[in-house]
Amino acid sequence: MMERILSVCEKLKCSPTSPTLAEHLDQRDHLRHLRELFIIPKTSQLSKVDLSLVDSSEDCIYFAGNSLGLQPKNTKKYIDEELEKWAKTGVHGHTEGSRPWAWAEETLEEMMAKIVGAKTEEVALMNGLTVNLHLLMLSFYKPTPKRHKILLEDKAFPSDHYAIESQIRLRGLNMSDSMLIIKPRQGEDVIRTEDIVSLIEREGESIALVMLSGVQYYSGQLFDMETITTAGHSKGCFVGFDCAHAVGNAELRLHDWNVDFACWCTYKYMNSGAGGLAGAYIHERHAHSIKPALTGWWGHDLKTRFLMNNEMDLQPGVNGFRLSNQPILLVCPLQASLEIFNQTTMKDLRSKSVLLTAYLEFLIRHYYSRDPSDPDRPSVHIITPSDPQQRGCQLSLSFSSPIRAVFEELEKRGVACDMREPNVLRVAPVPLYNSFTDVHRFITVLGSALSASRQ
Repeated sequence: MMERILSVCEKLKCSPTSPTLAEHLDQRDHLRHLRELFIIPKTSQLSKVDLSLVDSSEDCIYFAGNSLGLQPKNTKKYIDEELEKWAKTGVHGHTEGSRPWAWAEETLEEMMAKIVGAKTEEVALMNGLTVNLHLLMLSFYKPTPKRHKILLEDKAFPSDHYAIESQIRLRGLNMSDSMLIIKPRQGEDVIRTEDIVSLIEREGESIALVMLSGVQYYSGQLFDMETITTAGHSKGCFVGFDCAHAVGNAELRLHDWNVDFACWCTYKYMNSGAGGLAGAYIHERHAHSIKPALTGWWGHDLKTRFLMNNEMDLQPGVNGFRLSNQPILLVCPLQASLEIFNQTTMKDLRSKSVLLTAYLEFLIRHYYSRDPSDPDRPSVHIITPSDPQQRGCQLSLSFSSPIRAVFEELEKRGVACDMREPNVLRVAPVPLYNSFTDVHRFITVLGSALSASRQ
């Protein structure tokens, strides 16, 4: 990617650090119109901003889509439509209107399936991420005296870690025996794929479930899900992924990779709003062999659901895992976002993302690499892999300056990003709505923030 950037600079006769390059790349970005479909806060609207340090009329630099995506402009329109329908038609809204409440989420699942690389019947929109993770593990985690371990990564997102802990305890097992955690090698920031495969080969006979992230939230590492799934299956393990930080960020092929199950939230890169409707996937080969441990009315086939005879007509596959009707006010923002994704492809979004993040990486390394001859110079260390195949759009940064001070100075200057303990700032230029000019502005602001944080 840097070769492409340098080639453009040569034609423009400008430095790679010049704003001219960012403007040129934005002008030739065929996805730039998608930015206009989102509401981008102004710097003056952010609560931590110091108005003496910013142009209050400018859009903020929003690099926090890995934590909460921006609001699609159609979100309010769709929610207002449903509130109006409720006011005017009452109970009839369950079966009438453009999104009947009784099955509204099912009209979105084809679009969602395209994003995760699955068949429509393999995907369900329901519940929250951790609820879905529990439901799936209740069926896929079937420990025996010989095969009882769950493999997860070090520093897994707390909700995953806690869910796995509770599933192990629910079976009356010990954490020390049944939770198998893989860490990066000493002195390294990310986990090598060969180390994951090697551990599965060594311990596979005792592993019931491989349960990793798609993209690791802290380091930003994109795991090789296909290779890991193949390794797990070769040892008789089920393989599942929490794709919260991967969906809408990386190109996924859950069906083709033969992933057994996956779940994800939709409020990060999928822009459905805080606590938005989550997603679940089960490969079609398990449609009749894996059944839910807990059932609810919404898992009953729609054609016979309202016969009310209390004789379960369970839908096959992931649809049988539905418990209740979905909140229509959560369906609306997800619809608004999925319609934007439907205007492009994950391949095109990923292509822009790789270039956008490479540009950010180049500028950080150019200005803020460690200089042994000048130990007082502020420096930034990128812990996320440099290889585009091993990361999404997020870069996780650690600093020579105290991280909280840097984060607070960025907030004062109209930057929305994300700090995670103990020592990482996560910045995510999202291809749906971020620009190359955003990246260039961020680097300029970062310099001011680093200087201020050391005073």
